[in-house]
Amino acid sequence: MDELNALNPDKKFISWQTLFLMALCTVIGLDDIMFNFQNQGMAVIFSWIVMVLFYVIPYSLMVGQLGSAFSTEGGGLSSWVRGTDGEFLGYFTAWTYWAASIPYAVDSANEVIVDLGWALTGSEKFQDQIPNSLFALLTFVTFIVFIIIEHHFSNSMEFLSTIGGGLMVIMTILFVVLAFVGLAKSGGHMATTNFTWKDIFPKFDWHYFSTIAMLIYAMNGAYYAFKMIGHQYGWGNFLLYLWAWTSFFFNCALLAVLLDAMTRMLISDTGSRYMPKFLRKKDKNGLPINGYILTVALSSFIMILGIFLPDMNDIFNWLLNLNAIVSPGVTCWIFYSFMRVRKDSKKFPSKYVFIKNDKIAYAVGLILLLVTAIATIMGITPQDVPEGSSIWWYELIINIVAVIVLIGLGAILPGIRHREVEYGIAFDKVQWISMIAIIMCSIIFGIYLGGLKHLSGRGIYIAVEGIFSLLIVWLIGRRKPNLANGFKAEED
Repeated sequence: MDELNALNPDKKFISWQTLFLMALCTVIGLDDIMFNFQNQGMAVIFSWIVMVLFYVIPYSLMVGQLGSAFSTEGGGLSSWVRGTDGEFLGYFTAWTYWAASIPYAVDSANEVIVDLGWALTGSEKFQDQIPNSLFALLTFVTFIVFIIIEHHFSNSMEFLSTIGGGLMVIMTILFVVLAFVGLAKSGGHMATTNFTWKDIFPKFDWHYFSTIAMLIYAMNGAYYAFKMIGHQYGWGNFLLYLWAWTSFFFNCALLAVLLDAMTRMLISDTGSRYMPKFLRKKDKNGLPINGYILTVALSSFIMILGIFLPDMNDIFNWLLNLNAIVSPGVTCWIFYSFMRVRKDSKKFPSKYVFIKNDKIAYAVGLILLLVTAIATIMGITPQDVPEGSSIWWYELIINIVAVIVLIGLGAILPGIRHREVEYGIAFDKVQWISMIAIIMCSIIFGIYLGGLKHLSGRGIYIAVEGIFSLLIVWLIGRRKPNLANGFKAEED
């Protein structure tokens, strides 16, 4: 309970209505449904039914037992792993869970820009005309703006969630009602593939299995859908503009929740042994501002990786693909924890038990772990691009690089914490300012080089300047800090 008190020292609470809308902003969206339809067609219906029966329900029941077995813990997944395998694995679980939110946060920031473009122009012209480098810079600015907003307005997350979640509920209901009314007006005629058993039964090939992770995890499709519905009813682009502003506030709320909740979870639930003190430092409003900066830094790195893709739609598709890799990968921790609990059920008693027989329960957890792990690995292969093409190989490489960096950075932070314990502070002012300036300049220069499409071999130039920058940062950071010249953020 100490962890919960640390998260909420002023005993401030959110109403259940606002909490519901905040949760809605993180778990529902018409684009999630349409994207899966795009990848699997009508066969996605079969996939959803199978997923609910053989994955979602067992998953939920396992979480129920884990929550019961560790009812006094406040950290959720990371606390469960910590309880079964110790402090370091608990820390690493919290890190991977947080790192998995980075591509999602980048995607949400991108969506905010796209939503604003649709809301102001009523078409996709905005996103089609701006270069990827400018798009990346606008995304970066969006993160900075949200950090400033959350730093100065303590209730901004609740305010945005109320507007965004409320509008999404209305638009979702309106979409369903208008779709059924339109179907009735047309005499039941469907413009898409007929709804038959043959159409909803999938073809079990590599494409199908490589997109399963997107179901575990869950573009412009919703805009086109509302545009067509609006014209069908003689309303012009009214529904399109209404959806654009709904999506704008929805993604603003989602970005706010991701920046705040996920960063707080990481900072407050990983303990002082492995998490550097400066990241655990909070501002006057109780916000882990340095944790926000780390989030923006990693998000910028993800944006640079995708800057070489042909256009913005490719960037969106790649981010969705990346989300479908890292998010299911984190889910593996759930099944791992469940298996550890059922392997020694006497050590981890719980009031609620999913499957009384420990061996059968362990086997079910193992099967779901393997299925999730395989889906995650297969999800590394790029989607929506010709297999074997240069773009396909590029996306495959940056998928692997992104996963290595997002997960690997978690192994560096304990080393920084070790410097804090050894010297009192990790780095002095000169070191911090120099390293941050070098990293920021490297990011901006990388984005600039990525926008020079006429420059052959630009990927090599960016790789060289990135490695050179990291080498300088390492040389600066390895020396002993000047204890008399440290930031207040690193003081006790």
